[in-house]
Amino acid sequence: MPWNECKPMDERLRFMARLLEGEKMAPMCREFGISRVTGYKIFNRYKDSGLDGLNDRSRAPYRQANKLPFQIERSILGIKKQHPTWGARKIRDTLLKQFTMFKPPAISTVHAVLDRNGLVKRRKRRRYKVQGTTLIGANAPNGLWCADYKGEFMLGNK
Repeated sequence: MPWNECKPMDERLRFMARLLEGEKMAPMCREFGISRVTGYKIFNRYKDSGLDGLNDRSRAPYRQANKLPFQIERSILGIKKQHPTWGARKIRDTLLKQFTMFKPPAISTVHAVLDRNGLVKRRKRRRYKVQGTTLIGANAPNGLWCADYKGEFMLGNK
């Protein structure tokens, strides 16, 4: 026996058709396996937008909360082009003077803009290797002893 394929749009249409015929919301939601909140949401979308309200909607955000305005980002890049040796801190201070009516971006945000546009050189970090004391070869058993100095610490007898 093949499974019945159902699409969300078809289920919403069936739900709305039965709801408009006069059936009660709670038993309908139980039968369709949705919460009453979801049932009322589908019903309100249908009231507001008609059949288009039953289509799937994009879940992508309308705007990005932390994205800088285009003008400020362009001015950051312009300041960096005028002064190639300046870093994020000086550029932010200059922005404070230019755009007094806007809240200035953080230094890390200015640095992120510069980094995104390839205007920041990344330095390679030097790795330091610890070198131990050289041990002299032992000629007999127990001829070589080594002790690690861990610092001063209090003993049980103070």
